Amino acid sequence: HEWPKLSELGQVLKRLVVGISGASCANLAVKFLVEMQAHADWETHLIISEGGRRTLAHETHFTPAEVEALATRSHPIDDIGASIASGSFQTEGMVIIPCSMKTLAGIAHGYSDNLLLRAADVVLKEQRKLVLVARETPLSLIHLRNMVELATMGVILLPPMLTCYYRPQTVDELETHIVGKVMTQFGMTSDGFKFWEG
Repeated sequence: HEWPKLSELGQVLKRLVVGISGASCANLAVKFLVEMQAHADWETHLIISEGGRRTLAHETHFTPAEVEALATRSHPIDDIGASIASGSFQTEGMVIIPCSMKTLAGIAHGYSDNLLLRAADVVLKEQRKLVLVARETPLSLIHLRNMVELATMGVILLPPMLTCYYRPQTVDELETHIVGKVMTQFGMTSDGFKFWEG
C-alpha cells in the first residue's frame, strides 16, 4: 500500500483513526467526517464494522461507500495487516462514533478479533487518546463495569448526551454539538459548536 506522506505542502499531517460500530446514531459519524474535511492538516483513517454498515443503511441516506469517501483512507474490517493495526503507524489517537456496547466490551477485555478492535487495542497500548461515543440506554451493570475498566485506562467516554444550555431547536443542532465535543478532545474546533460562556 502507498499511504499519504506525513508532510504535504510543508504541513505536518496528523492522523486520526475513526471507527463506526453498530450502535444507533450513525449520522454522528457522517457529521464528524464531514467536519474533519475542514481540517486540512488531519488525515482520517476509517473502519466501519458490519453492524455499522447496517446502521448507516437503516438510519441515514448515505451508503457505506459514500461515507468511506469522506475519509482520507478506508480500511476493511477484516484487514488485520492494515497500517493502523501497528503501533509504529503514528496517529493522534482514535474515536469510535458511535460505539456499541459490544465493541466497548471487546476493547475493555482485549478481544481484538477485527481491525476496529485491533486499532483500539493499539491506541491503548501506545497510550494515545481513545474516545468512545458510547451509545446505549439504559445501561446495565455489565456496561457500567466495562466503562469503569476503560476509564481506569484513561479512555474518554463521551456518550451522546442531550445538551440544552444553548437552546437547540433541531436534531441537527444536537448532533453538531456532540461532534464538536468530540473534536475538542483532539484540540480542534467545529462550526456550530457553542461553548458555555457563563
